[in-house]
Amino acid sequence: MFFLRGLYVFSIIVLYSFLVIPQTSSSENEFRKLENKAFKEGEKLTFDVNYGFVTAGIAVMEIPRIKKISGRNAYHVTFEVNSVPSFDMFYKVRDRYETYLDVEGMFPWRFEQHIREGGYTRDFSAFFDHRKGKAKTSEGEYEIPLYVNDIVSAFYYARTFDYSNMKVNDLIQLKNFYKNKVYDLDVKYLGKEVIEVPAGKFECLVIEPLVKEGGLFKHEGNIIIWLTNDTLKMPVKVRTKVVIGYVEAKLNKYEGLAGELKSKR
Repeated sequence: MFFLRGLYVFSIIVLYSFLVIPQTSSSENEFRKLENKAFKEGEKLTFDVNYGFVTAGIAVMEIPRIKKISGRNAYHVTFEVNSVPSFDMFYKVRDRYETYLDVEGMFPWRFEQHIREGGYTRDFSAFFDHRKGKAKTSEGEYEIPLYVNDIVSAFYYARTFDYSNMKVNDLIQLKNFYKNKVYDLDVKYLGKEVIEVPAGKFECLVIEPLVKEGGLFKHEGNIIIWLTNDTLKMPVKVRTKVVIGYVEAKLNKYEGLAGELKSKR
């Protein structure tokens, strides 16, 4: 049942793999403004989740609309992972995550997590009050640094980063709020690689999240992520090591991109 474990792992890999450094200060009525050329409303990315040669699930990352929340325009971002019908009889997965990402500042206002995996269920929500430095969740209230991210918004924010001056094995020290704590995560830059997935052949940046104690994963070095080497930083492939072999998520289809996909060969 290793592919089932892998399917679950992937449901949080892309989400947790890019955590961000909180900024220092802001007045109550003034938030940062960041340039974003990586994504826009209408983007939709579809992945096949594979164990070996078997497709065990489908994952979809989408920005269907912009909504108003806490008086600000926010991208309504959704991430879903579903097992394919042929595997539902063994282990049915219907996971959904949502975040509301500030359009100008690239920080979250609200996060929701709805997990349905076999007989296990979990529902969690959080409102990030960046004016008061509080995360008000369905399980309690916690202090947060300014501009802290949830596990979905962090990924999209990280797509706006400039990796062009990084050297192989350089580390970025990042942070993220999850459940009830702010976690540390280092991301190691591994260089560039040309890879081919069902959606095409791409020149990619390769990164490796190194999760410290207290994070979602107990071991380092078991997740590799490929992003297109252009302004879009579109995720193309994610690989995680399991007990026997690897589980891989490969980009199958993309639409509604914010600009030209220059890394495609």
